[in-house]
Formats: sequence, C-alpha cells, structure tokens
Amino acid sequence: MNKFKYTKWLLPVFAAAMGVSMVSCDDEPDKFELTDGTPSVHYVRMTSAPDSLVTEAYVDNLICLVGDNLTSIREMYFNDQKAVLNTSYITDHTLLVNIPRGIPEVETNKIYMYNKDGVKTEYDFRVLVPGPSLLSLSFEYAKPGDEVTLHGNYFVDDPNKPLAIMFPGDVPVTEIKSIEQTAVTFVVPEGATEEGEIELTTRYGSGTSKFHYLDTRGTLFNFDEGLQQQGWHAQAVVGDDWSFAGNYLQLGDGDAIMSEDGGWNDSKFSFEYWAGSWDTPQNITSGQGAALYNVADFSKPEKMALKFEMCIPSTNPWAAGAMQVCFQGLTQLSLSNNPITGISDPLPGAQAWAFNGEVGDDFKDREADWTDWGRYLYRPWQNAEKGEYHTDGKWITVTLPISQFRYTAKGTGAGKTPSKREDFASLTMFVVSGGVNGKECQPIIKIDNIRAVINE
Repeated sequence: MNKFKYTKWLLPVFAAAMGVSMVSCDDEPDKFELTDGTPSVHYVRMTSAPDSLVTEAYVDNLICLVGDNLTSIREMYFNDQKAVLNTSYITDHTLLVNIPRGIPEVETNKIYMYNKDGVKTEYDFRVLVPGPSLLSLSFEYAKPGDEVTLHGNYFVDDPNKPLAIMFPGDVPVTEIKSIEQTAVTFVVPEGATEEGEIELTTRYGSGTSKFHYLDTRGTLFNFDEGLQQQGWHAQAVVGDDWSFAGNYLQLGDGDAIMSEDGGWNDSKFSFEYWAGSWDTPQNITSGQGAALYNVADFSKPEKMALKFEMCIPSTNPWAAGAMQVCFQGLTQLSLSNNPITGISDPLPGAQAWAFNGEVGDDFKDREADWTDWGRYLYRPWQNAEKGEYHTDGKWITVTLPISQFRYTAKGTGAGKTPSKREDFASLTMFVVSGGVNGKECQPIIKIDNIRAVINE
C-alpha cells in the first residue's frame, strides 16, 4: 500500500472539516456525483490526529476513511447504526464521517458501505462506547418509594451485564421501570437516606454523578433556618402538605394575575435577598445580611450552577413572564446605602434598576452595570404543550448553569455578566418580562433549597 498516494488527499479534506469556506456549486468542477462500482477502504485516520491510523474509535468521533472510489458510497452503517453522510466531505479517495451516536444493538465490528445498486462492502472497524455519564436527577430530594428519572448518556442494559444503579451507602436500586440511552426511570430504594453521589454501571464501565442526592452543598436558602428574605418584599413561606422537607417559598397566590407580557408585580412574584444591613458599616460577613459569596464558595463561578427544587400545581400553570434570576455585587445592590468596609465607591442601596432600567442620576456613568447586566431567563412554558407549564404537582430539581447568566431584562445579550466572586452578593428571582410574550395566567410557583454548586 502506497500511503503517500493517499496522504496528498488528506490536507484539503481536513481543511474542509475545520470549516474552510467553499465556492459556490456553479464554480465547483469536482462537485459530488455518485459513481458506479464499489468502494475500497485502505485505512482510517482520526481527523484530530491525522498522522495516526486507527482500527477503532468512540461514538460521535469524526474519522476519515482513505481508499478508492469512495464516491460510490450511498449509505454507510457502523454495526447496525446508520451514519449521516455529507457529500461536501466525500471525494474519490477520502470520506469524512461522524461515527453514529446510537449504541449498537448488534456488534459486528464492521463498517458496511452500500453503493447505488445496494451492493455491500465491509471493513473491519470497532466502535467504542464510553462508560455512562450521569448528568441530572429529576428530583434530588426524592424519598424511598418515589419514582425518578436519571438523565445522561450511554445507559446500556445487557442481559449478560445488567445496568445497575447504586445510591450512597451502597444501597442498590431494585426496581427499574424503563431504560433508554439517555434516561433511566426507577424507584428510589428503601434505605436511601445518605447524601452523596449516585453510581451507574453498564457493560461499558461505571459513572458517578456530579450532582448529589439529598444535596446540602452550597445551600443559600432552605426557608427553615439560616438566611431569610430581605429586600422590598417578603413572599409567603409555607409548610403544608406540599412540603417535602420543612418550609418552602411560594411565588404567586393563585389570584395574582401575570399578564401575557410578564407585567410588573414584584409584590407577588419576586424573591429578594439583598445583602447588607442598616448598620454603619453594613454587615456583609456573616448571619442575616451576609454577602452570598461569604455563605457559599463562588471562587469558580464558570463551573457552577444555581439549583433549586420547584413545584407548580396543574391547576395554576405558568404561561408568561421569565423568571429573571439575577446575582449582583455590593456596588450594584445592597439593603441600604450605608458604607461597607473595603468599598470606597458610592453605593446605590436598594433599587430595581437591573429590572426597570431606571438608573439614578448619580450613577448614570455606570448605567451598564444594571441595564446591560446578565441574568438567567428561565421560562419553561415557552416550549411546553399549549404554552402552559406545570410539574403536575410534583417537585423537580431545576439547574441553571451560571455560564448562561448572560441576558438582559429585555432578553438581549448582556455586555456584562457575573464572573468573579464579588458579583455574587445578592440574589433576586423575579418573574417579569424577559422579551417573550406568553398568555395571561395565575401561576403558583413553589421553590425550596436554593443552592450554588459545582456542576461539572
């Protein structure tokens, strides 16, 4: 085999894979045409390491087949999984293709290539499947006997090596309801009482969750003890039959109307914790009024997420207004404008400029600190059936990556985003506006266990 003969075709193909622009079809003398005959493959290279020949690769990897008459390939399968062919990346001697993401049900360790007459050509190649990846649990505080869904990837059940799930304390799951590649539904086992990671094992290996079951890390508000609301409004804190553990916060009372454009109603739909106090200097170090960065570790915000549990009754669905989840630093917001040790800049104190854009005259030179400030816009109703979202009265865990806190109050891209420890002093969660209209509703949104945790 003369490798040099085929290597000369690789550079332009790899350049195309990197996104090099191509001329219009009218100017392409080598425009793809399905040819007669059958293909032959001489070897396979990784596009990420074009000097190495491979006989195996992981699902979803981009590889390059090198051979002859590859333009005769009409369809391609890896084991029993069909590949997507892009004719822009097929020449007579090279073919770029992503190995299908689907997990093969029958492993033959073959690539199957079919020409336009349906004639099959085989090539030995092994597809590797990673161990399982555990991304989220539908409800991290589910109790034994509750049905939950674990989301992730590469969940494979095999009769010779059944999928197994282990809770903290070496408590195995004994009742699995359904298994898909990206989701497993099961019943939380009796004896699951310890906080910690969940482990899942398949024939391809084991994976451990980044999230914790019964998570207490980075707790900011649990509405039983510790920090309480402080700002302009205090929403109802309730302990009743809806509770899964103590008290919870409730936005909306079932009578308060949310207009289709998410009209302003902070007295019913705004949770506020504005750091600081009426002391001179203000207290921001510990206890009530402490800056949140003194309560949880915000040293790596780019790797963190804000999490909370949420329950919305089906009788009062949410159908308008974005939940604007907004962290702010002390120079943007505090309970009072009394001095704070270590800060020499004037303090604006308590206000809602990040939401209404009405920045005071004395702070116009820093207007973008409010009007162009990033926050998360959470509106699950936007993709819900009939545009109405509820959790069917069940509690779920919501995860908002801090890397996605990048939109203004109007829904446009923000020029400034929370990115350093000091940006995480205060927290407001206000259902209002967001730039997308829904429909008038009277939502009830129950929230508990607001926390900031590493999410990767």
